[in-house]
Amino acid sequence: MGEGNYSFERLTVWQDAMELVERVYQVTKDFPKDEIYGMTNQIRRAVTSIPVNIAEGRGRYHKKEQAQFFYNARGSLYEVITFLKIAMRLGYLSNDKALQIDKECQQVLGKLSGLINAMKTTPSPLTFHPSPSR
Repeated sequence: MGEGNYSFERLTVWQDAMELVERVYQVTKDFPKDEIYGMTNQIRRAVTSIPVNIAEGRGRYHKKEQAQFFYNARGSLYEVITFLKIAMRLGYLSNDKALQIDKECQQVLGKLSGLINAMKTTPSPLTFHPSPSR
């Protein structure tokens, strides 16, 4: 299953979200073992939900459906950011690692918000546009 076979894989926001998944999995390896079924599991589920929702949204035909999945991805991103702040407060995550991941989160958030805003301004493929009268 090579990369680039599907249209969602060409979205840079999806690519960035996949990199964020890898980064979060790397840093959560160092979380306390008693958090494996708690915060570690929750943050990993939230971060994987981001590219999954982007891909599912890309697979929808109607803009309203697409937007809902992109909003879900953004909601999951906010969950990840909150979990990272909690992990920092509890001493599970160093300031340096938190800043790096926060930078990646901001990058994904910006692109995801841009995608959502672009959907609001582009016509739906099913929208009828009458030709101007002469």
